[in-house]
Amino acid sequence: MSSATPTWDPAQYLRHAGHRARPFLDLLARVPRLPGDPPRIADLGCGPGNATALLAGRWPTARITGYDNSPQMLDRAHVEHEGPTPGGGRLDFAHADARTWTPAETCDLIVSNATLQWVPGHAGRFPDWIAALAPGGTLAFQVPGNFDAPSHRLMRDLAGSPRWRGRLAGTLRHDDAVLTPEAYLEHLTALGCAADVWETTYVHLLQGEDPVLDWVTGTGLRPVLAALADEPDAREAFVAEYRDALREAYPARPHGTAFPFRRVFAVARRER
Repeated sequence: MSSATPTWDPAQYLRHAGHRARPFLDLLARVPRLPGDPPRIADLGCGPGNATALLAGRWPTARITGYDNSPQMLDRAHVEHEGPTPGGGRLDFAHADARTWTPAETCDLIVSNATLQWVPGHAGRFPDWIAALAPGGTLAFQVPGNFDAPSHRLMRDLAGSPRWRGRLAGTLRHDDAVLTPEAYLEHLTALGCAADVWETTYVHLLQGEDPVLDWVTGTGLRPVLAALADEPDAREAFVAEYRDALREAYPARPHGTAFPFRRVFAVARRER
């Protein structure tokens, strides 16, 4: 099994920032009134901080901390977003690992945007996070639900083929990386929360050459790129094979390339 840790590239990730931000905004639109004044907010898996900054737009006076375990992402967030916010709040960033992170203080909102799929057994972390919420506080997250889509299935199939399995066995996440909406609802209601869970399939119209490959290069392909980092010829060969498969699965049309992307959302309010 590969033990390579993905290295994150903020510039690559941000190439599709507009499409990636839309689910986060849809998630925030369903968050109810927060109990604190000013509210204390934690963003778990903040990446380069561009989405975290959107929290200050929704809650201008909030004290917000974005947490991530990628030094590259945090460097970008510190430089571009850290400091006082226009509404009188504050935006900070700190290193943390979602597998072990527990809030050091009571939060009014813990939010996570497209991060928990990287955390095996993440539902097991819900009790600690819910316990850290103020009464009336909220845990809100969204995760990709497209692990059976061609973009992910073709990657797994190729990594498991005879040519690549020796190098890449165990590198990629599987379709159990996230739970069903029903399972999330059960976990959250069992913790005494009023939970709202739903799913949405976005159909992004991407532009440019090989845009689906460009998209996954910033996210799901990172483990493969890390595993083959010391073998540049092999890395290029894998990407070329995968690119050809994506071109067939997501053909370019006159106005762009349609990229359906299912996501699962949950908003859980602590009632006691």
